[in-house]
Amino acid sequence: MSEPYAAAVASAAPAVSEAPFNAVYLAIGAAAWAVACLKVRAWRRDPSAGLLVVALAIASPATSFLMAAPVVYRLIDRVAHVGNLATLLVYLGITGFSAATVVLALIWTPPGERSGDRIWDASSAVTRRRIRQRLAVFAVLAPLMAALFAAGRAGSPETPLTFDTTFATVPAIACFLVLYQGVFAFALVDIGRVCLGHAARLPDGWLRRGIRLIAYGSVTACGYVLCKITAIAAAAVGTGGLDWLSTAAGPAFAAAGALLITAGFAGPAGAAWARRRRDYRALRPLWDLVYRADRRLALEAPPARWTERLALRDLEWRTTRRGLEIRDGQLTLRPWVDPAVVDGGLRIAARAGLDEAERAALVVAAGLRSAVAALDAGRPPLPREEQAALPGLDADPAEERAHLVRVARGLDGPLTEEALATARTP
Repeated sequence: MSEPYAAAVASAAPAVSEAPFNAVYLAIGAAAWAVACLKVRAWRRDPSAGLLVVALAIASPATSFLMAAPVVYRLIDRVAHVGNLATLLVYLGITGFSAATVVLALIWTPPGERSGDRIWDASSAVTRRRIRQRLAVFAVLAPLMAALFAAGRAGSPETPLTFDTTFATVPAIACFLVLYQGVFAFALVDIGRVCLGHAARLPDGWLRRGIRLIAYGSVTACGYVLCKITAIAAAAVGTGGLDWLSTAAGPAFAAAGALLITAGFAGPAGAAWARRRRDYRALRPLWDLVYRADRRLALEAPPARWTERLALRDLEWRTTRRGLEIRDGQLTLRPWVDPAVVDGGLRIAARAGLDEAERAALVVAAGLRSAVAALDAGRPPLPREEQAALPGLDADPAEERAHLVRVARGLDGPLTEEALATARTP
């Protein structure tokens, strides 16, 4: 064995229990991959450069965490017959995250500069040139890292947890490690800066919280870089007693940062999913009302209540379809809407001090209930000139769903009952 490798073996850190690292790394990797799959699914529904970059920014470190788990690390080495090869793959995965976040920082459109709902913008010539420049750097960096790793011949001993400090005295490996940590630090600072700037311009809500979590996760992960660089430098100059920075403190910062970043990417999407599911279920009473009036409105019979409670997929499509069927039902029921109920609803809304949105919901809820009651009683439809116009039919698509949800929640409300009772009073 040559002198550098003998020194490396002699300076290897004491054995560290691998069980906690297996549990934490595999859990984080699996959770992050679940979020990445959701982003890929969203990208397939709405192809955009931004969603694809986000998916890559999550999938790359997720894969690295899985490979960094000692049980997987050793499996990779055995299959490839190359000691510590997993270290190179892990660090290349994190470098992929760095590349994705650098691009993300370039194409993330500031809220004040957006056109409509566009969040990602890679259309300008300046932005495209910057992206090409950054990616060109990473295109050179990845093979350079692989070359340095190969030149260091750090195949033995196998060190899934202590590679950095074990081989810090090998010049090629030291350059490999410093290069990786430097690029990672640059990416963390870049995406953290951009996220904090965006969050400051956004209204309070899940999107703002998510972007802040990404920023906080990036800052936290910088602690990993600081711990690693300190431990590597100490090992390179022969200073003992600081290996814990590489084997304990650094991984702790990395895990905490990864959790925050993953939560930041997942939070807004999870909140949007929960909102769609809440709206889908909230519309059920209103949908039942119009379906009872005309069963031809729906593509299929009402799902069982327990089936609806378990609905987890295609919620946007289901909710949109339910809203369209309700709209068709509202138009079908219009000839039977009692104008006295509409007038009574307007008076009650004014007396209760309801805002415009709540007033419209009350009038529609009371009007539709009066129409269904008229149909059940066998009353003839009103002539067109006597039909009451219900508000909300010309609502903006962005507001339409919220309007229908308000109507559904007010169907059995006390003000709706009062409007119906007022109309029945001689």
